[in-house]
Amino acid sequence: MLRIGIDLGGTKIELVALDDDGKEVFRKRIPTPREYVATVDALVALVTEVEESLQQTATIGIGIPGVISPFTGLVKNANSTWINGHPLDVDLGARLNRKVKIANDANCFAVSEAVDGAAAGKSVVFGAIIGTGCGAGIAIKGQVHDGGNGIGGEWGHNPLPWMKADEFNTTTCFCGNRDCIETFISGTGFVRDFRAAGGVADSGIEIAQMMQAGDPLATQAFDRFIDRLARSLAHVINMMDPDVIVLGGGVSNIDAIYTELPKVLPLYVVGRECQTPVVKNCYGASSGVRGAAWLWGR
Repeated sequence: MLRIGIDLGGTKIELVALDDDGKEVFRKRIPTPREYVATVDALVALVTEVEESLQQTATIGIGIPGVISPFTGLVKNANSTWINGHPLDVDLGARLNRKVKIANDANCFAVSEAVDGAAAGKSVVFGAIIGTGCGAGIAIKGQVHDGGNGIGGEWGHNPLPWMKADEFNTTTCFCGNRDCIETFISGTGFVRDFRAAGGVADSGIEIAQMMQAGDPLATQAFDRFIDRLARSLAHVINMMDPDVIVLGGGVSNIDAIYTELPKVLPLYVVGRECQTPVVKNCYGASSGVRGAAWLWGR
């Protein structure tokens, strides 16, 4: 079976085709048209191109930076705002004469890592993408768990747990709430905190490099970051106790996270015991598009 996975982002559309063994047999990336009908046309053209090239008909899965509402059947919460309010799966399925599966891109990330990535063989996988923003997805037995409201994994838009006095009412989030996890532990939040303490850096990676060089402000900022990340993930462990947590996004490339976080997690997990593995992703920026292909299962 040929599986097509598509990552529909705000600036680019990326397509991969996988064979039965998960081997990539086709890949292409194009700019995203910033208009709905043009976006559908571009998706149809991409699928047609790969199927004609490989002389096979494929299943189609798409990851989007939003969700399909289970109540209206329309896209919502997408930062690619021109697809909001449209039945993208229905419209695309009608053009391609087959069912199309669509899931949130963070859920696709979790599925990718659960099927044949860093969490392969694990039953319950929590995938957290920590980059400019902060999102998460849940995969159970290799399939998306999106929940009855279609928002399973919207971890980043809960309040930072066990907030300290100097953390209350200090951040605002695009979602309309204050003190969301995203505003503290995203790469953007990490840099904001460092700059507020008097540091100068443009990325979390840069702060980590300064920490390794012995910079005291960077070391203190990283310690705060790890503590906040531990609090945030401890909530996940206390509620669903996943078999493994996989980190993605730019911040996941900070190696010190994987040595320091396990030391702090037990301070916040119920019972003060925690052996939950927290691991780096296997497929990097390609994980989401591969997960979209695996929406049809293996």
